[in-house]
Amino acid sequence: MKAWAIGDCDSGGDEWEEEIKLTEQAVQAINKLNPKPKFFVLCGDLIHGMPGTQWRKDQEQDLKNVLKKVDQDIPLVFVSGNHDIGNAPTPETIDDYCKHWGDDYFSFWIGGVFFLVLNSQLYFNSSKCPELKQAQDEWLNGQLAIAEKQKCKHVIVFQHIPLFLKDPDEDHDYFNLEKSVRHNIMEKFQKAAQASFPACTATIFSALKLCFLATAIRMLADSTKA
Repeated sequence: MKAWAIGDCDSGGDEWEEEIKLTEQAVQAINKLNPKPKFFVLCGDLIHGMPGTQWRKDQEQDLKNVLKKVDQDIPLVFVSGNHDIGNAPTPETIDDYCKHWGDDYFSFWIGGVFFLVLNSQLYFNSSKCPELKQAQDEWLNGQLAIAEKQKCKHVIVFQHIPLFLKDPDEDHDYFNLEKSVRHNIMEKFQKAAQASFPACTATIFSALKLCFLATAIRMLADSTKA
């Protein structure tokens, strides 16, 4: 969860203590939800420390200590972001992430809804691990084929970097994916949706969208203290 306080991320993030407090509040609020949520997703940038930085291990342990308090009946879903595996990930940074947080891309079903978790850093810059991007592409094609065959109600995608911010044809910048990559992924989802019956819709949740969820959780946490 991001606190969005002004801090110095280049030296480790001097708002980290505040973010841990907010995450603790979020966990307390989530544990009180009735009915219980089917899962709790953290949509990338789990910590501030980039790969190779000295404060990384301490921040990972801080977050794990807080997340241990999540109700055991609420599964945790982790999504990789650039602070987790780097702006240009390598096989080593991805392997380290997987050791701590689980697979960098995977799928799961809840009822008739099909969930996909993608490693969007591979779409942002895979220059140091092109074979891993290819592997995810092949896997995604297979997963969408499963969605078509199983006639899912909806496909929901979690990834850190959004395909676009406001318009599918907007220019590429740091906070979205390059146009050709973006349209290629969108085309895959559209084809899968059109082939499914009844109509299958694809919804993409990114870190930017989930910041609104984080704000809502913070408000909920504040209300529980009143």
